[in-house]
Amino acid sequence: MNKITKALFLSLSAIIIAAFFAFLVDDEAHMKSSPSIKGLCWVAGDSIATHNIDQITDIGTNWISQTPFGWMSGHDSPEVVLSNDRAWWGETDRGIAHTAELAKVSNVKTMLKPHIWLRRSNDKWRSDIEMKNDAEWSKWFESYRSWIIHYAILAEENGIEALCIGTELYQTTKQHPDEWRAIISDIRKVYSGQLTYAANWYKEYEDIAFWDDLDYIGIQAYFPLSKNENPSKSELIKSWKKHKKGLEKISKKFNKKIVFTEIGYKNTIDAAKEPWTWPQDMDHNIIVSEETQTNCYSALFESFWREDWFDGLFIWKWFHTTHQHKDFDSYFEARFERRKARAKKRNRELGPQVYFTPQRTKAIDLICDWYFLD
Repeated sequence: MNKITKALFLSLSAIIIAAFFAFLVDDEAHMKSSPSIKGLCWVAGDSIATHNIDQITDIGTNWISQTPFGWMSGHDSPEVVLSNDRAWWGETDRGIAHTAELAKVSNVKTMLKPHIWLRRSNDKWRSDIEMKNDAEWSKWFESYRSWIIHYAILAEENGIEALCIGTELYQTTKQHPDEWRAIISDIRKVYSGQLTYAANWYKEYEDIAFWDDLDYIGIQAYFPLSKNENPSKSELIKSWKKHKKGLEKISKKFNKKIVFTEIGYKNTIDAAKEPWTWPQDMDHNIIVSEETQTNCYSALFESFWREDWFDGLFIWKWFHTTHQHKDFDSYFEARFERRKARAKKRNRELGPQVYFTPQRTKAIDLICDWYFLD
């Protein structure tokens, strides 16, 4: 090797080595970033005090979502009813404001996330809301606008940092995107915080046309991850890769970060099959498994926590202690006793204690580790 060739070789080697270390530095910087929202879906109760907020900051939480309800008599009723007098204290305007105030003192931010509840479901749910004709659609949107503006004003008056303008209202968003754009515009006139919409994982989030009018893309992320019982973490991570492609595509299309407005797993062996299924709707012979629940959460965090297009999540759900039950053991035991009484009254078999929450399970320690990770 002559001197010129050797010099060129050394220069090229230096460039390659420098590029390699630059890649490592960039990759390390990327690995150190974490989402801004480390949230919990807050369950409203009959009271709240500072120690209830301490219970969530102790595990690294910096956001909560609060959920008041609007009522419809059925999926095709054109009226959304605001009802503060029949709600839990924590779902009333007064309770929401007080909870947000206490949270703010502890540097915990709030997303107000109103939901629609159908009084008579008839095997329908809010994604099936659909009016019979154009006149009833106009009436529904007028009623919905009045209802959500009430909460936008409440959020503005109380310095609530984010507002979710709707949750899983698939037929309304699919058929009437312009009406939703008009609602967003009206909300912006009275509310200065961040806005999102909570789209269902199934079909809806890809079909939303108005993501560009919002601050970030919200998804109710109950994606099915496995048909198997007791799936391994590696299997779940592999399954998430398929869903991530569509999520990243939507994020890049609208240049908006994604937030999982709800996600959670039960402590059962089939937690990854249909994560959206409520415990009371499950087979009484279901087998409890904290290992599966923990694998689900572990796969979730490992799959998303370092993605630059992902900005966090709200875990379903968090129960807080009350003045009657000042520790979690007594609180959950009281819930179990009420459940037993209901089962006896209805002459139903009582199944195992299944939690749609990481509380009182091993998953809470894993979540804590990730929430405290910088």
